[in-house]
Amino acid sequence: MTQLNLKVLGSNAKSNQVVFLAKLEALQESKLLKDYQKASILADGKEKKFHFRDESGNLFVYIADESEEKCRKQGNQLFSSLSSLKLTEWAIYLEANEERNYAFIEGLKLSSYSFDKYKSSKVDKSYEIYLSGLSEENLAEINSLCKANFTARTLVNEPHSFLNANQYSKEITQLGQEFGFSVKVLNKAAIQEHKMGGVLAVNKGSIQEPTFNILEYKGSNACNNKPIVLVGKGVMYDTGGLSLKPTPGSMDLMKSDMAGSAAVVGAFCAIASQKLPIHVIGLIPATDNRPGLDAVVPGDVITMMSGKSVEVLNTDAEGRLILADALHYAKQYEPEFVIDLATLTGAAARAIGSQGIVCMGNASESFKNSLKESGLAVHERLVEFPLWEEYEAMIKSDIADIKNIGGAAAGATTAGLFLQHFVDYPWMHLDIAGAAFLTSTDSYRGKNGTGVGVRLIYNFIKKRTQLNGTF
Repeated sequence: MTQLNLKVLGSNAKSNQVVFLAKLEALQESKLLKDYQKASILADGKEKKFHFRDESGNLFVYIADESEEKCRKQGNQLFSSLSSLKLTEWAIYLEANEERNYAFIEGLKLSSYSFDKYKSSKVDKSYEIYLSGLSEENLAEINSLCKANFTARTLVNEPHSFLNANQYSKEITQLGQEFGFSVKVLNKAAIQEHKMGGVLAVNKGSIQEPTFNILEYKGSNACNNKPIVLVGKGVMYDTGGLSLKPTPGSMDLMKSDMAGSAAVVGAFCAIASQKLPIHVIGLIPATDNRPGLDAVVPGDVITMMSGKSVEVLNTDAEGRLILADALHYAKQYEPEFVIDLATLTGAAARAIGSQGIVCMGNASESFKNSLKESGLAVHERLVEFPLWEEYEAMIKSDIADIKNIGGAAAGATTAGLFLQHFVDYPWMHLDIAGAAFLTSTDSYRGKNGTGVGVRLIYNFIKKRTQLNGTF
């Protein structure tokens, strides 16, 4: 495990220095630079090296006028460099603007995540990083936000042999105690009392009971009269049920099918640790999806918590069933708005890959635009898909109110349309299927669980606290 301990640079100078510079001119004029010859490789305007060391052993980092995302990636490159050096104490002099400084250190910190819980041989590294050019407030926020993102990554990376629905509820409860939000867990008996037909149907094939987790955080002087509700898909492991998935590149990755709920948990950790003046509720239905002896079969009809009947034609379209019950449950709060996050469809992943999030919903354009702006700010970009009424015919059932799958075309959209049947409030659906779990390393996002959605939701909620009105 690698620990990056970030601190504001005090009066004590460090012999080993890392300099982050915004422009070549600043690099040439810097009093810290003693070897102009090595800087000349950049003089023609073509960046040929990311960093270099001068005769005194100082490590210099160069970046031109770049986007914040490129700054994050530069932070990742610097982390790779630090990892290869024996020195464990560094001073970083940040000479770009506050936003780029923030992004650079965010990328550096996010790059330090590792998951080695189950390895018999562990390598522990610890770095003391002293920073100038970044406020105490921003540094504290980076530490909190990265810790929350790492929490979500770890939940996604945990195998189902450890993290079943019951254990998940215990983990969430413990995190609530650590970060400062409350958790109420409904067991199977309570789920039955609430007639959550979607959750119970998906759970029928499992020998492990489901849970329904209710998270709540209300900061002092909360700016919203009505709560914001975050809903996360918590399918702890998805075999596809009787509509069994193939294993290579599919079922073997399905411990990550609860990444939407992990994003909700991570967002709560970030919001609570930063003590944002907001009232937020989280709803997480949790169960695995197994082809057990009593499993739901294709062609069955189930009754949801809302009373709506659903013809289940594909048991691998299970996430929308448990989300639908949670979305209906959210109505009792009369929410200001609701956002659900889910690894819902392969169609979304195929459409935009791992570089973004598919979104759709009935929210106002100002709401959507604000959410999209947060996506751009943290580089978890949103691509909106339509919810045209013509698609409704694709989920119309011959024997029930609706069916749980539409067909080969527009799969992400018909899944969203299914969910829309269970909302009567401003709502957005985020399908994170492509970005939630990576099979190869991608800069500061790393490999395996990415924690996607945590930084996005935090940024969006933080902006909401700064507004006088609602979206």
